[in-house]
Amino acid sequence: MKLGLLTAPFESTPLLEVADWAAANGYPVLEIACWPRSSGEARRYAGTSHIDVANLSQGEADDLVGELTSRGIEVSGLGYYPNPMHPDLEHRAMTHDHLKAVMRAAALMGVPVVNTFIGNDKDRPYDENFAEMVGVWPDLVRHAADHDVRIAIENCPMIFSADEWPGGHNLMHSPAKWRRVFDALDEVHEGTVGLNLDPSHLVWQMIDYERVVREFGSRIYHAHAKDMEVDRNGLYEHGVLSAGVGWQVPRLPGLGEIHWDRFLAALYQVGYDGAVVVEHEDRRFEGTDEKVKAGFLLARNAVAPFIA
Repeated sequence: MKLGLLTAPFESTPLLEVADWAAANGYPVLEIACWPRSSGEARRYAGTSHIDVANLSQGEADDLVGELTSRGIEVSGLGYYPNPMHPDLEHRAMTHDHLKAVMRAAALMGVPVVNTFIGNDKDRPYDENFAEMVGVWPDLVRHAADHDVRIAIENCPMIFSADEWPGGHNLMHSPAKWRRVFDALDEVHEGTVGLNLDPSHLVWQMIDYERVVREFGSRIYHAHAKDMEVDRNGLYEHGVLSAGVGWQVPRLPGLGEIHWDRFLAALYQVGYDGAVVVEHEDRRFEGTDEKVKAGFLLARNAVAPFIA
């Protein structure tokens, strides 16, 4: 395994500057944030566009990979995390077009994985969303397969605030739902869709992350390292029926409730040899590049001892 970082928090720092810093500070792998290049409003931790995938040529892809390789940097995946099942069909079509462009860019760069969400309409019941997914996703799966890339779905429910409640923006957040999605999409192209496993989202759902790794090891195509603090006062005030709103607090590895030795041990046990990428969403270490970097160094020190 190798340790990496997701470039999203470096919104205004050029990619090669991020790569220089990462290579010098114990991060030989990058997951590169690839949102559309626009000036529109974006949610927190979204909107960073370190590659203009819509206009990327093969020559530009080769040059970029060469620049990264010369710095000792590998690319674990290209990341774009929209809601591909958005109820606004015009917005949905935009996310599909860009997601396909990310897949194409991954193929041009020789990057094996595109990381994203499956999506969800927060106001519709699960069975309706699942039926919609069966209609929506085959085209995306075929596009990925045609470009010889795999899709890794992050297991985040995307319920952090009232505007994402009650159903969240990503239906693929628990084992029963993963099995059902895999069964459906394997009929389109077997094995194209897997997990970008982030244990932090399992903690507040009270799902055993070691058991998840043991059961779904062959479907883990990418892994995130993010921690989770459960705010006991917020849980007392709002209860579990708030679906985490008011008491799930994303933290850097080492500052939450995950035992990183156990999580990494489980990954070793199932033979995972991909990247473990720090996803920085800790409000206490943001606001400037220096604070973001300090957070990544703290995360490195928590996870790196278990990476070999």
